[in-house]
Amino acid sequence: MKKITSLAPGRTCLFGDHQDYLGLPVIACAINRNIKLTAKQNDSNLFVLNMIDINEVRTIDINAVFDTLEPRDYFASSLRVLRRYGCIPTSGYNITIVGDIPINSGTSSSSALLMAWIYFLITAFGVDNEVTPEFISKIGYESEVLEHGEPGGMMDHFSIGVGNIVYINTKDPFSYKIIGTELSGLITGVSGVPKETIGLIGELKGNALMAIDIVKQNYPNFDLNASKIEEIALYRNCLPDRLIPFFEAALKNYHYTKEALKEFEKPVLDLKIIGSLMNDHHAVLRDLLKITVPRIDDMINAALRAGAYGAKIVGSGGGGSIVAIADPAKVNAVIDAILKAGAEEAYAVSVDPGVRIIENLEI
Repeated sequence: MKKITSLAPGRTCLFGDHQDYLGLPVIACAINRNIKLTAKQNDSNLFVLNMIDINEVRTIDINAVFDTLEPRDYFASSLRVLRRYGCIPTSGYNITIVGDIPINSGTSSSSALLMAWIYFLITAFGVDNEVTPEFISKIGYESEVLEHGEPGGMMDHFSIGVGNIVYINTKDPFSYKIIGTELSGLITGVSGVPKETIGLIGELKGNALMAIDIVKQNYPNFDLNASKIEEIALYRNCLPDRLIPFFEAALKNYHYTKEALKEFEKPVLDLKIIGSLMNDHHAVLRDLLKITVPRIDDMINAALRAGAYGAKIVGSGGGGSIVAIADPAKVNAVIDAILKAGAEEAYAVSVDPGVRIIENLEI
């Protein structure tokens, strides 16, 4: 009998929220909050999944092909995707899942669970492809976004799959590169207000794409990936008032992400510059895309007053979490301030190396 344990981290987006579905780059990092999946082979044809944190048990027949999918059923969609790559389950497992990533908080608890599940399946049953961080990330993206027709991008899967601090270039041809393995002074604050994902992303994505399409109709040579922040005034004249904020947000956030990349590529990282760019990025998310809520704003303002260099909302918005960066000597003071502002949780985080198998043995 085999015993396999996989571990998948959460992630935080440093720059590029609401950018990857536009084919624009993202800077994100895996953080040391994890989903741990422990699987022990059984003598049945069933996966018995015991999800401790939500007090739920699910049973899946290993031969199920899932001709139809229930919304957001990533256990099923990943099994369906992996079959196409030659990963065919041949025995059942009793599986226990625990984690310390806050649920529905914008730090990718669902994607982390999916990635831990995928890596377990590949380890248990094999696959036709070479198993690399990029391959595992690709399977995660196909299973969560493409298979379900969801509007999100690939930031979560590549952040978790590749680990570290990663620059993800989402345009075609897709590419990524690790731009760091450590980032001191990093803090996560959890608002306790559930984030909104599918509907909010779909609405923002639709408006942004509509604005970009109108600009292209009026300026056929417009290339979003070659755009500059100074060009906003030129192009906004052809847009209806209601779409201007979405176009402006795309160009401004792209600019701040490019500026942040320049800083991450320097031999010594200046946390003050990164923090200032975070603040600029958050202002766009707050004022143009309007994805914050009062508690998020209170937490960010409190973090800055306590000495953080920068802070921003993380993820799709409507609630969820913030990320802040501070002088390591002030981290505790910033955490206390975020908690006093109404956060459900706040804690220091470090950069994580990504999804991995931590145990694979015969028992």
